[in-house]
Amino acid sequence: MAITNAEIVTMEQLRLLEEGVLHYTGRKLKGINLAGEECEIDEIQPLNTVAAWNKLGYKIIKGEHPIARFSIWKYSNRKPKEDDEEVQKSGRGYCYMKMSNFFTDTQVVKMTEEELAKRDKRWNKK
Repeated sequence: MAITNAEIVTMEQLRLLEEGVLHYTGRKLKGINLAGEECEIDEIQPLNTVAAWNKLGYKIIKGEHPIARFSIWKYSNRKPKEDDEEVQKSGRGYCYMKMSNFFTDTQVVKMTEEELAKRDKRWNKK
């Protein structure tokens, strides 16, 4: 069973937190622990790709460099390369591991209404 992108990002967030690269936000998340009891945990800074931040309505601040680079799963409907060992075949396409750049919430700003409209127009063409 393959690990998901969410699991990959969470593991990297924990590693970066231990290294002092990421920090806690000061907010608490409520959940249920393995014993079935309600609990609260500290929220870690969000970590997203450029595409994910754009989808959320944010853009990377000019001049910012990625805080981390690591591989996540990428879907493609193109024919996979024969020698690609990281490929996970599915119904009509396949997934492969792709090195990606990650940015935190301190490296982004909210898009203007004009930028959001431009983004939506570009996305609707696809």
